[in-house]
Amino acid sequence: MMVSVVCTVLNEAGSLAELLKSLAMQSRAPDDVVIVDGGSTDGTLDLLRRYVSRLPLRVIESPGANIAQGRNTAIRAAIGEVIAVTDAGVRASPQWLEELVNPFETSDVEAVAGFFAAGPRSTFEMALGATVLPLVEDISPERFLPSSRSVAFRKALWERVGGYPEWLDYCEDLVFDLRIKRLGVSFVWRQNALVYFRPRGSMGAFFKQYYLYARGDGKADLWLKRHIIRYAVYLLAALAVLAGAAYPVLWGAVGIGIAAYVFHPYQRLSKSRSGMGVQQRLAAIAWVPLIRLTGDVAKMLGYPVGRWWRFRRRIEGLKSPIVGGCGWPPIV
Repeated sequence: MMVSVVCTVLNEAGSLAELLKSLAMQSRAPDDVVIVDGGSTDGTLDLLRRYVSRLPLRVIESPGANIAQGRNTAIRAAIGEVIAVTDAGVRASPQWLEELVNPFETSDVEAVAGFFAAGPRSTFEMALGATVLPLVEDISPERFLPSSRSVAFRKALWERVGGYPEWLDYCEDLVFDLRIKRLGVSFVWRQNALVYFRPRGSMGAFFKQYYLYARGDGKADLWLKRHIIRYAVYLLAALAVLAGAAYPVLWGAVGIGIAAYVFHPYQRLSKSRSGMGVQQRLAAIAWVPLIRLTGDVAKMLGYPVGRWWRFRRRIEGLKSPIVGGCGWPPIV
């Protein structure tokens, strides 16, 4: 069975070496590695060329390609029957590929979901990982939609669903996963097919990331109820704070809500084996509510922008890519 690893990159000279080194040290070596560069100007291409002698690596230059276009280009060029997808900025565990592709030895397996964990390098990054990333025990395998940091599928399945949706700049992997599930295909869960990635290093970078994610949700018509609930909760909390002068019990209710709001991040932080000292751990605890608030504000700002994009292109009148299947282009 031939296995291809694919990835798309753009200006990743500072982070790509970790991925390439980890791919060169896999317990199950890839038969083929295809990386599409979207027009890097920072030395990424030079770094990739240095690894051609260490990996069965082919580099395709495709200036201007978005993530979905880059992945589709790489998969078309891949020689493997099975495609393993990952991202720049991650480090694959030594058994990542072996764990991810072993289930395909069973003929009826079509897709496998791996997992990802934070690889933080600062107190802020540790707090961010604990706030926004689930632990393995938080996952319900039958409902899990894998990130394309760690996922594998047969190339024939990718062809059946029409590839990654190139009209989306973000959330393309979620739409791809949902298309697969619409075909009645289940992801086999492999929690040990693990990659580590570094969370954003600043609040500004995190805000931008979640704004773009939420904008992608709006474009793709994903998670409408979830976003409405978020707006409603913040509206009710604001009203309760304002009315608390007259009805102090409302402030108590808001306090209970805040405690629930940070409970799971603090629980995950308490399980961290990062070796942080007391001061660092206290700083991480202080970061958590600020991170949650920033992420929610970013989502509440980004989502309507995506919905407006969708409305302007009259997408509401077209067949949904999630419900209706594949070839669903945007109106340009």
